[in-house]
Amino acid sequence: MRLTVASMAAVLIGVGTLTAGPPPAAAEPTECNDPFCVPGITGGVVLGAPCGDTAYYVYGTTSWGRLVFCGSPRRYEPRYFRSPPMVGIKDENGNCTGYENDVAQAPDGLFLMCVSKDGRSFWERGDL
Repeated sequence: MRLTVASMAAVLIGVGTLTAGPPPAAAEPTECNDPFCVPGITGGVVLGAPCGDTAYYVYGTTSWGRLVFCGSPRRYEPRYFRSPPMVGIKDENGNCTGYENDVAQAPDGLFLMCVSKDGRSFWERGDL
């Protein structure tokens, strides 16, 4: 088989289009089961310091790496408290059997706690 200059150019152009351009984007993680993959955690917060939002993106870390959350005890302004164990990103109202009393964050940033009620365990808003 004999290749002409035109057919060789077409082959080289075709190869170039297959390899040119940026690499395909990496797929987003489909699972997050620990704090290290949770977005929106504020660094450098001070335990007991005032904070703003007790519903969304409430987590922070202290300078020594302790996980804290922004909560509002009755009659007091919101402040940072030590966090219970955090198990990543979970869906509100999803099953949380085995994670009772742990906390998580919903995909939209909502603060979640695993609670047991009426014979089932599920992720419920943590700011209520």
